[in-house]
Amino acid sequence: MSVISSKKMQPESLMMSHGHNPENAESSVKPPIFQTSTFVFESAEQGKRFFQLAYGLDQAAEGERLGNIYSRLNNPNLEILEKRLALWDGAEDCAVFSSGMAAITSTFFELLKPGDLLLHGAPLYGGTDHFITKMVKHYGIDTLEFKSGESEDEIRQRITRGQGNLKMIYVETPTNPTSAIFDLEMCKRLADHFSTSEDKVILVVDNTYMGPVWSQPLKHGADLVLYSATKYIGGHSDLIAGACAGNAELIGQIKGFRTFVGNMTDSWTAWLMTRSLETLKVRMEQQARNAAILAQRLEQHEKVGKVYYLGLLQESDPAYPIFKRQYSSSGAMISFDIKGSEDEAFKVLDNLNLIKLAVSLGGTESLAEHPFSMTHADVESKRKRNLGFTERMIRLSVGVENTEDLWDDLSQALGKI
Repeated sequence: MSVISSKKMQPESLMMSHGHNPENAESSVKPPIFQTSTFVFESAEQGKRFFQLAYGLDQAAEGERLGNIYSRLNNPNLEILEKRLALWDGAEDCAVFSSGMAAITSTFFELLKPGDLLLHGAPLYGGTDHFITKMVKHYGIDTLEFKSGESEDEIRQRITRGQGNLKMIYVETPTNPTSAIFDLEMCKRLADHFSTSEDKVILVVDNTYMGPVWSQPLKHGADLVLYSATKYIGGHSDLIAGACAGNAELIGQIKGFRTFVGNMTDSWTAWLMTRSLETLKVRMEQQARNAAILAQRLEQHEKVGKVYYLGLLQESDPAYPIFKRQYSSSGAMISFDIKGSEDEAFKVLDNLNLIKLAVSLGGTESLAEHPFSMTHADVESKRKRNLGFTERMIRLSVGVENTEDLWDDLSQALGKI
């Protein structure tokens, strides 16, 4: 039995088989879990060759692949998962990590050096924001923040006036929790403008909110795409993982960093994510259908103020053409402002039943949280308000439950204020 070609089918079909040959695993339809720390070499010469390739001491010949050595370097479960994840984004390669933050920090530490300038969008996930605003400066890396809607010329002038040598542009789009959109093609133009033949500016996109089904940033100029794979990719709120996909040379560098830091995911988690990829598209499609209905009803509710949801963008909005160009769906994330204060927002959260009061997103179950005091607690209050969210906001990750049951739960909770 041969492995099916990845060139003839869509990713959702290839998630059942790509990268796994049953002949190499006792004819098992599904990949087994390779719960081992180390692997046996057929000969000392083979072991030598594997290490030459793993440590970059020699280039692989045509058709030659790195054999299994040690599960910190490579593992069949890890490799199957990375091959399948790469298909969704049309990436040359992929690296999977023990968490989303491990993927983000490894990418930064490998590709940035003291004196480099990191241009980053805002707002960001609270953990990423903490890392960028409070930690990278200790390593001599300069940072510059910009917001959605700033003009290309204005950003270019700010970069020119700033300190450091621009090396990376990093955006999270749509933003967490306001769903603001960054124009990736504009970001690519900025990266190209400040690149030289010797020093390329790298565009990195956190695609956790929309990917990999509804958005493929690599098609819009990104060099690398990052995920908290805990979210939609894992999809069941039962694992922690991260991923980085994109340019093969850059991924090779990041994998080298991962080898020596040791923050790869384990074989069991990789197996769970491989399982989850089989239902990724159907889960995300159902979540998006639910979210579209809930967002429209929330917008009409007398106790709800502004609703932050891509599907409610008007054609007159400057972000609308970017939305239509970059995304195939409005997604399944909704934030909304309660008419009131933190007290009213907390009352709604405390009275939800079917929807769970918990952080994270992208799981099969619906989750609600309070970004101002929870996921973004570490961000200074004035800055949060300047970025467009306050104590009134609730963030909702829509799951696969029955739509009417979800609405009944939201309605009764809103009725408590």
